[in-house]
Amino acid sequence: MSMRITALEFLGVAVTPKTNWCFLLLRTDAGITGLGECTLGNQEPLLAAEVSRLAARVVGEPAGARNQLARLLPHAPGGLVAQTVLSAFEQALWDVAAQAAGQPIHALLGGALRPRIPLYANINRGTHPRTPEGFAAAATRALAAGFRAVKLAPFDPIIWEDAADPAWRTGYAEGLARIAAVRQAVGPDVALMVDAHWRFSPGGAAALIRDVAALSLFWLECPVAEANHAEIRRLRGMANDRGMRLAGAETLSGLAAYRPLIETGCYDVLMPDMKHCGGHEEMRRIAALALTAGVEIAPHNPTGPVCHAHSLHACATLPNLLPLEVQFGETERFFTLCGGAPLAFGAGDAAVPEAAGLGVALDEAGARATPWQAQSHPWLDPRLG
Repeated sequence: MSMRITALEFLGVAVTPKTNWCFLLLRTDAGITGLGECTLGNQEPLLAAEVSRLAARVVGEPAGARNQLARLLPHAPGGLVAQTVLSAFEQALWDVAAQAAGQPIHALLGGALRPRIPLYANINRGTHPRTPEGFAAAATRALAAGFRAVKLAPFDPIIWEDAADPAWRTGYAEGLARIAAVRQAVGPDVALMVDAHWRFSPGGAAALIRDVAALSLFWLECPVAEANHAEIRRLRGMANDRGMRLAGAETLSGLAAYRPLIETGCYDVLMPDMKHCGGHEEMRRIAALALTAGVEIAPHNPTGPVCHAHSLHACATLPNLLPLEVQFGETERFFTLCGGAPLAFGAGDAAVPEAAGLGVALDEAGARATPWQAQSHPWLDPRLG
């Protein structure tokens, strides 16, 4: 008799005053628990409700019926919340299947292409104070930890809708100063990425590309709203002419959402997120189509340890891989909330887990001791998502 799903549970965990991580636990009648991550900032009540709705549909079903149960529908009425929960569910089903098979997830995906995954340090949430000097110090700490690639998000709190406000110019100049300070701190040989978090209009993004050209960015990320394909293509050309890549598409779900970006040449680098894109199967489909167009994949991964572990398995199998993101310096709970395969970063890389399943198990008691908290001051302005 096939193994069946007995429960789906939502578990939200407060890890800093500005950050919750959210997990999905899939229980089976064989005593195996599978893990997925569904972190989506400030959407915790909706995530919990969606997990309950999904549980009503799948409890009692075979845990091996992944194609039937975890098919991502781009037109899902629940939007990104529903797709994020489904992504976590798909992750958890892979964890269960691989545990039952006694193999790591990447083995079931066809085998690893590499034993270690290159990483880059996102220093954004680990930077205090958020001055040019503070960002430079955080970047220096990342280099001391072995990273050779660093990303910052330097333009909070500006948004293009406020460009007529004199404070916008001040904020923009501060953002440029932060980037320049990091470049000076890390030297010319470290890959430097800048995340703009959709803060710019197309005209403002064009000016940004001109203004940062001398700082030799490896990529500029998410300069404008994702739906603006024609302007994204134009900005990619401008960036490429100045020796940098254009990266984006971190909150999209399913191959159908990524196909037009690939076919029309919007980005040099796509950033599907294991939490949102549909899970392992959809990430592999997206990467395969991107490969046919010479587009690189650098999965978005700035959240918790479960998403990170799943991303390591996925990255092990992708030929068109650039370094995987990790949130550097935000909280030590990243390394302590799960047992099993160590998640400590090496010299700017991480080992591919070799234990059965995901390779890590959540400390449920520790997680439940700090339940998720409403965030009064989220990282992003609500106008940005």
